Amino acid sequence: MENLDKVLKSHKLSHEDYAHILEILGREPNLVEIGIFSAMWSEHCSYKSSKKYLNGFPTTAPWVIQGPGENAGVIDIGGGMAAVFKMESHNHPSFIEPFQGAATGVGGILRDIFTMGARPVANLNALRFGDVYGNETINRYQRHLVRGVVDGIGSYGNCMGVPTIGGEISFDSSYNGNILVNAFSLGICKSDEIFLGVAKGIGNPVIYVGSKTGRDGLGGAVMSSDSFTQESKSLRPTVQVGDPFTEKLLLEACLELFKTDHVVGIQDMGAAGLTSSSFEMAGKTGAGLKMDLDKVPAREEGMTPYEFMLSESQERMLICAKIGSEDAVIAIFQKWGLDAAVIGEVTDTGRMELYWHGQKCADMPIAPVSEEAPILDRPIAKPAYIDQIKDKTIDSYDTIDNQEAFEKMVSSLEVVDKSWVYQQYDSMVQTNTIKAPGSLDASVIRIKENGKALAMSSDCNPRYCYIDPHKGAALAVMESGRNVAMSGARPLAITDCLNFGNPQNPQVMWQFAHSCEGIKEACTKLNTPVVSGNVSLYNETDSTSVYPTPAIVMVGLNDSQESVLQSQLTQEGNELLLVGTTKGEFGGSLYIKANFGETAGAIGAIDYDAELALWELMIQANQKALLECAKDVSMGGVAIALAKLCATSNKGVDITVEFSDSRYIFDESQSRAIVEVTSQNKEAVIAMAKALGLEIATLGTIGGDRLKLNDIEMPLTQLQAIYFDTFARMIEQDL
Repeated sequence: MENLDKVLKSHKLSHEDYAHILEILGREPNLVEIGIFSAMWSEHCSYKSSKKYLNGFPTTAPWVIQGPGENAGVIDIGGGMAAVFKMESHNHPSFIEPFQGAATGVGGILRDIFTMGARPVANLNALRFGDVYGNETINRYQRHLVRGVVDGIGSYGNCMGVPTIGGEISFDSSYNGNILVNAFSLGICKSDEIFLGVAKGIGNPVIYVGSKTGRDGLGGAVMSSDSFTQESKSLRPTVQVGDPFTEKLLLEACLELFKTDHVVGIQDMGAAGLTSSSFEMAGKTGAGLKMDLDKVPAREEGMTPYEFMLSESQERMLICAKIGSEDAVIAIFQKWGLDAAVIGEVTDTGRMELYWHGQKCADMPIAPVSEEAPILDRPIAKPAYIDQIKDKTIDSYDTIDNQEAFEKMVSSLEVVDKSWVYQQYDSMVQTNTIKAPGSLDASVIRIKENGKALAMSSDCNPRYCYIDPHKGAALAVMESGRNVAMSGARPLAITDCLNFGNPQNPQVMWQFAHSCEGIKEACTKLNTPVVSGNVSLYNETDSTSVYPTPAIVMVGLNDSQESVLQSQLTQEGNELLLVGTTKGEFGGSLYIKANFGETAGAIGAIDYDAELALWELMIQANQKALLECAKDVSMGGVAIALAKLCATSNKGVDITVEFSDSRYIFDESQSRAIVEVTSQNKEAVIAMAKALGLEIATLGTIGGDRLKLNDIEMPLTQLQAIYFDTFARMIEQDL
């Protein structure tokens, strides 16, 4: 091949990769085949740097119907129904083109859900941005990214008629060069009507459906498998362009198709487009495929086989149908105004044979391309910074007045209400939302088909993961589960989105390896298996990587949609109780970050038994109608938990709590919650907590027009002005 070095470099392939390709093919590849290998062996598609550490994730439980390896995970939710869910990243495209990058991220995850046969019923998102305060170029650009990403998410989800019911957003300078846009979707279907991405049955037709193919998104999977430079940030052609109205038609057409018996398998054309979908479908069964690329519906003139195979045009699916069903399948999609064409068939060769106007343009064995991507054992090294920060405690910093500390913390972007974001999302469409964005802790939807409710929460504290990736990742699992339990639901399973920097950096791989171990440990101890997920590496610009950010979404089930526990104060005169042990933990805390500008310290020992006991208390007490509301205690400690409760509920509190150190009102010890009880139910809740081995103490009563907690005090009017107005004022200052 001419200019081999240049070709390999442009396709992010090494000379070792090329030697392996020669071995697989027994000859030199042509450009189409090079492109296919490049896409299938990219970090994005093959997980070559991460696969070693993903092995061993707990993936099974009696309620798990489908674990990792398909478009999405599936759990049994009773009454013959199943929940289908997954989270994906669209980080690199969203930095380059925030609206389209975020929009197509939503579109992609929705297709992962309805490809399985489920109607999407709820979306979440987990967003990370850089320094948005200030008037430097980077600050203005970060605000531009926030506005563009939120607009893209809202536009696509709203047009699709799928409610965005919650999520999280955080800010740190480590994201200045690489923002993180993680999209989650959950769908509902009958548990015996789940469709898989497989191609089998010799002679069965392969049918292309959806939008026509263009040149947009070429090289997207490969682009997302490398670090950013100033040059690569201008790669707009690698960002796909989405059309939510076409996707809505595709959704309805697919769901109509699934009511028939025409389908053998179906796969979304996501990253690497026709290449990944066709190779994955055949690779799962050992089948071969023969496809005529000139039959693929084209949106642009003069497209080549290389472009057809690697385009990432949106809103497309690949279907393996039963012989004789071709006309019926095509008729359904044409009825919805979509393209549909038979482009090939299943063979018994185990090879991918591609034709262009009758001439063979590629001939490759499927299994090696799908399964023999290099599994790398990259060097790992503990980051030097950890030993430099691990011994810091709150006593390493100047003592400041609690009132001053509180005022800084409560106005932090980590704390204040993000209604500017979620008001752009339709959270009530489909009329199933019980706990919407802004209502604190988990979001909840009802399941019309069985009378139950699903709770879900997206969580990760990147500061924890920075100072201790193992414990930080475990705490992300714990907090997502705790938030779900606060709604009275039992946590059942997670999906994850593992966002890290450059895997060629041994310190990044150390962070990744230890984060994976933390997730494995937490999911095993808490009996919440991993059913789906995504890895996003190379979140690095000019040698600066993002904080390790293993985002977790926990999904849980409440047996009755009538008994969803709220996270807002309900009645003046009721009492508040603090459940759990306050240990004086400040590693990675908001207290240190907001007041002293550092991320430092260590995380204490994790007590999974205490966490499970707290979940059990919430679930059992809620089932007995003993609780009026519940709010977990996490970032910012008791003080910030109470501030959020007061602001969102428009109710004051008068609290006195005795800790060995007055600063412990900001402590971030795990496995704690604040619950509201009536005087009649107080003793029963205390008895239940003690029976479960949990500490429990009376905080005080609800009432008045201000938040009073020990030596801090703030009128509700001032608190609400800070809580509800800060974010919008900051993000709109350029407009």
